Amino acid sequence: MSRQASGLMAWLMQRATAVYLALFTTYLVLHWLLNAPASHADLVSWVTHPAVAMGLVLFVPVVLAHAWVGMRDVLIDYVHILGLRVGLMLVFGFVFLASGLWALKAIITAGIGG
Repeated sequence: MSRQASGLMAWLMQRATAVYLALFTTYLVLHWLLNAPASHADLVSWVTHPAVAMGLVLFVPVVLAHAWVGMRDVLIDYVHILGLRVGLMLVFGFVFLASGLWALKAIITAGIGG
């Protein structure tokens, strides 16, 4: 991913994902402040609404891409030992991958009622 996400492409990806994250997070905060679910059933009903489900499913890879580009840039700028940098990138990559799979499983499980 570092070849495709370097220089201008990394900058554009970081800005594009930041816009989506800001808009969707604003929607979530406003929804929860103005119309918080009263029960677990209400929460599941809200999450399984097609627009919200698609927003959440899109949110997961967007937040992970945003985090990956940010962490990659920090590691490239501040970790000068190549082996340590590569090792840390692998650790963050595995953590982000596992987190993304877990989040998508949670959304899908809520959607099918399991």
